[in-house]
Parts: sequence; C-alpha cells; structure tokens
Amino acid sequence: MKPKAIITGAASGLGKDLAILLAHNYQLVLVDRDQTGLNNLQQTLPGHDTYVLDLCDPVALQTFCRHIQAHHGDLALLINNAGITHRSLASVTEPDVIERVMQVNFFAPVRLAHALLPLLTQNNGAVVNISSMAGWMPVTERAGYCASKAALHQYFETLRAETSLHIVNVYPSFLATAIEQNALGGDGQTAPQARTVVGKVQSSQWMATRIIHAVQTRKPRVYGDRLTYFASVLYRLWPGAYFYLMKRNLKAKT
Repeated sequence: MKPKAIITGAASGLGKDLAILLAHNYQLVLVDRDQTGLNNLQQTLPGHDTYVLDLCDPVALQTFCRHIQAHHGDLALLINNAGITHRSLASVTEPDVIERVMQVNFFAPVRLAHALLPLLTQNNGAVVNISSMAGWMPVTERAGYCASKAALHQYFETLRAETSLHIVNVYPSFLATAIEQNALGGDGQTAPQARTVVGKVQSSQWMATRIIHAVQTRKPRVYGDRLTYFASVLYRLWPGAYFYLMKRNLKAKT
C-alpha cells in the first residue's frame, strides 16, 4: 500500500506539479480552497483524495487534522505549499491583509505540522515547506509576505534542531505560478499592478522536480537561482548596496 502525502495549494501551480509527480508513489490528499480546481485535478489523477479547505479558518483546519489522524495513519509526507502574497507598500497595507498572509503562509503550516507530527515521525516521514528568499531579505511592497516567510523559516529550522523529522525548506526566487496573479493589494482586493522581477522566472515544474529530489535524498534545503542567492549574501555582508539595488530594480508602483 502506498504511503499517504498531503499537498496544500494543490489545485494549481507548484502544488499541482508536485501532485502529478508524486501520484505514482503516494496516495495523495489534495487540499485547496478551489473546489473547481481540485475537481479538474482529480480527473487527471483519479483515485486520489481531495479536501476543500480554507487555511485561514482554524476550526476547519482542526477538523481536517482530526480527519487525517483518524483515516490516514500511514501519513509520510506533508507539503505546505499553499501561499499568498501582496503587492503594496507597508504604509498603505491594512493590518487585516498582513494577518491573512500570516494565516496562510505561517500559522496554517505550523498548525498542520504540530497536529500531524506524531504520525509523520512514526512513519519516518518528511515535511516540505515552500518558503522564499524573501524570508531572508527585505523586498519592496512585500512587508507582510517577507515577515510570514521569515517566520516560517525560523520555526521549521528550529523544529529541525529539536526533532528527527526530515524537514525540507524550499527557497524559490521567481516562479511562474498563480500566487502572483492572485496577489492582494493594500486594501485586500486583487493588486492592480503587475509584479516586477529580477533575473529569470523559473517554471513550477522545474522547482517541483528539485523538491522531490530533495525529499528522496533527504536534503534539508532547496534554493532558487544563483542571482537571488547572491542577493541574500549581499544583504548580509553589504546591506547598503543591497538596498540600493533593490530599490532600483524593484521600484514600488503603489
């Protein structure tokens, strides 16, 4: 019997690509708030389970965890892929927007990992967290997003030190996924302006392949392109130069 794997944000983008690549080796529990997207994915991957869930709802999240504990005792992989971002200056971003970003990007992964840790540990399983290089360095118009990814990074790096559980923290740079198409503005509505990028925009399929290799080889971290990694090093060694280049290349439009 195949081990079980949970993928949040599975209806599109990186989550969908991960599901397609993992479907042969795992019995999947595909989680998203997009019912239509899950239905379409289930047609591509028949026989796998779907679960409609709003990760901002702690009660619904607790109910989901209880369902997994009761019916999926052989859980071996949790992929915290669901994410949300915003494109708005911190000065005009409503606190409710920041809270929503934190709920999806940080608190939901923490709640899932905490509730399912016993199952994952007993099955010698793994947790994959889709973080971001923005969790290491500031990015204009992304104050809440940067904060959520920094919190995700610190929590799971600390958990790694406290447990034998295999944890893979993933730090992509710019990916072609729906997260940017659905970015929030400062008022909580869809952001009107297009994102700005530096360097190459990688495909989600490319990143999905690298993540699965990290799970199979039990690597602790997956990084994006070299340019973004260099930027993170520059921020630590020469923050003034980093801020100058960031403001020049990622000019705010709000």
